[in-house]
Amino acid sequence: MTKKRNYYEVLGVSRTASEDDIKRAFKQLARKYHPDLNPGDKVAEDNFKEINEAFQVLNDPEKKSRYDQFGHAAFRPEDLAGFRTFSFEDLFRNFGFGDIFSGFGRETRAREGADFRYDIEISLEDAYRGLTIKIEVPNFVACSTCGGTGAKPGYLKDCNACNGTGEIRRVQRSAFAQVVNIGPCGKCSGKGKIATKHCDTCYGEGKVRKVKKIEVRVPRGINNGQYLRVAGKGGLGENGGQPGDLFVVVNVKDHEIFDRHESDLFCKTSIDWGTAVLGGEIEVPTLTRKVRLRIPRGTQSHTVFRLKRQGMPLINSNKFGDQLVKVIVKIPEKISEKQEQLLKELLAEKKVETEKGFFDKLREHL
Repeated sequence: MTKKRNYYEVLGVSRTASEDDIKRAFKQLARKYHPDLNPGDKVAEDNFKEINEAFQVLNDPEKKSRYDQFGHAAFRPEDLAGFRTFSFEDLFRNFGFGDIFSGFGRETRAREGADFRYDIEISLEDAYRGLTIKIEVPNFVACSTCGGTGAKPGYLKDCNACNGTGEIRRVQRSAFAQVVNIGPCGKCSGKGKIATKHCDTCYGEGKVRKVKKIEVRVPRGINNGQYLRVAGKGGLGENGGQPGDLFVVVNVKDHEIFDRHESDLFCKTSIDWGTAVLGGEIEVPTLTRKVRLRIPRGTQSHTVFRLKRQGMPLINSNKFGDQLVKVIVKIPEKISEKQEQLLKELLAEKKVETEKGFFDKLREHL
């Protein structure tokens, strides 16, 4: 098995690198190794998987903190399996890097629609089971009266400035060469058509506002802050461009009993000191039912027990995390005289001694 490289080494940054430095390094490496730019290159694909994993850990403050303390041991294989690999354009458009093609002279008449964000809030139980919800998203759709042209029926004509091509050619001549510049027509905005009379329904906009009802399936095991991509349900494209996408951001509400860490659940419960000393069984809640937990003799306060497979499911997997239960030994504030006498007799038989060597160490320190 190949040994994993240090994530900071993978991105070529120091441990003190800022969030912007980490993003900048990732962007440069993604430009070089992304599979979309290296079709069929297995080495480039493996390199991108490595830098993508490093970035998604170091770019997350919580994951970065765990990695800085424990290295690769902080994560199980299933923790990293859920990392998404985006298409090259989506990767930069949706993570704040801007248009990766800006400055390269790419120009097209068709324009893709804007991406939309929609936030939903679900319970931890919903995240455990998964669910399907219906949301209403305000959006624009092509006007049915004019078919999206913005023109009153019968009043859509070829642009007389570009003769319906949507492009204007400008020729520049010099002593040695002739340069032809082709750009979108300013009169028709590159459409090639102009409306001599505007549509009475959309007033020349070519689109009308409408609330779309969309069904979204939330997979079980989804975590707070993760999002779902619904392709083609974003803003309306222009000039025949594809519609944008809808990103549904999932917010999981805090639970009154459980704290969640990735796929594991954490909770606390109290036991009496008699159970702690003599052992026994207690009842512990899980997200689906109550289970029995065996308490061994001599259990100390704040001991943590692990209930296998009682945590959250992993997305797209049959695996489950664990539930960790911290038991707090509850000391009674008041006891009867009889209880007090019995306790004194019990403690008189065995006194708790200070750890051997403590005072010697203290004397050396002073």
